[in-house]
Amino acid sequence: MELPKFILGDNTDFPDAIYIIHTDFPRFILNLEDDEVEWMEEFDDQDEKEIKSETENLIQQATDFYDREIERYNA
Repeated sequence: MELPKFILGDNTDFPDAIYIIHTDFPRFILNLEDDEVEWMEEFDDQDEKEIKSETENLIQQATDFYDREIERYNA
């Protein structure tokens, strides 16, 4: 199955939270309520250095995706 790069999610147990799920490597879930990131990968030392430098870019892509989705929803 081919998944989209980002998926928007919510959960009634956490009514104020909105989640962006990133399905490509490195997989993560971003909680837009508090900007907390939950990584779904195990990283070795080399990966960790690369991920740290790429994290800001990935978070920006996730928030851009959210803004685009909300804009389309409100249109």
